[in-house]
Amino acid sequence: MEIVDRTSPTTLAPIRVAIADDSFLMRKALGEVLGRLPTVDLVAAYEDGSALLDAVETLAPAVVVTDLRMPPSGDAEGLHVATKLRATSPGVGVIVLSQFAEPRDVLALFDGGAAGRGYLLKDRVREGIDLGHAIETVARGGSVVDPDVVSLLVSTPPGRRSTLDDLTRRELEVLVEMAQGKSNAAIGVSLFLSLRAVERYVGIIFRKLDLPSEEIVSRRVLAVLMYLEESC
Repeated sequence: MEIVDRTSPTTLAPIRVAIADDSFLMRKALGEVLGRLPTVDLVAAYEDGSALLDAVETLAPAVVVTDLRMPPSGDAEGLHVATKLRATSPGVGVIVLSQFAEPRDVLALFDGGAAGRGYLLKDRVREGIDLGHAIETVARGGSVVDPDVVSLLVSTPPGRRSTLDDLTRRELEVLVEMAQGKSNAAIGVSLFLSLRAVERYVGIIFRKLDLPSEEIVSRRVLAVLMYLEESC
């Protein structure tokens, strides 16, 4: 584990970030990338998910950046970290990094809500711009998904689905609220709509976007990903 003590000359307090990856070279690369970002304060780096979870309690990072596959669980440790923090520290943003574009991992990451969650391919973080943007976005409670993964999730033959242009202004407002990870009840409060009205709008959105059945994929997650792709 490497502890980093770095102060920032910027006026606004930088975003406290902790990272975890079992590769020393990847931790070093991430440290160098984040070290160049004035909006980020890298507080620590770890080689496994358990240490990262402990750090959330002791160091209080606003965002954690975690490898998808690392000890102790292996293949889905990054998802385990995200699920655990959703229950214990819901205000902490989580960005999962992966070597490969795996749509099912994004669906699992967003299963409990898209707010404060991000998924990026490791190749995209080398220059720092995308990673810095993702950190700032999830720290505000927003969502970020690597464009390559979104393309895999929403790609269908021409003519099989509508575009977001087919949505009315109110339907788009509901979709924006969904993209923030809000439940139907919370959307109703935000938009001054009854729960039944929100449910009706959500159903219309699913139909207009020609999304597959719930048994195939979470339509709510897929609708959010389509919105994120169009708004990037």
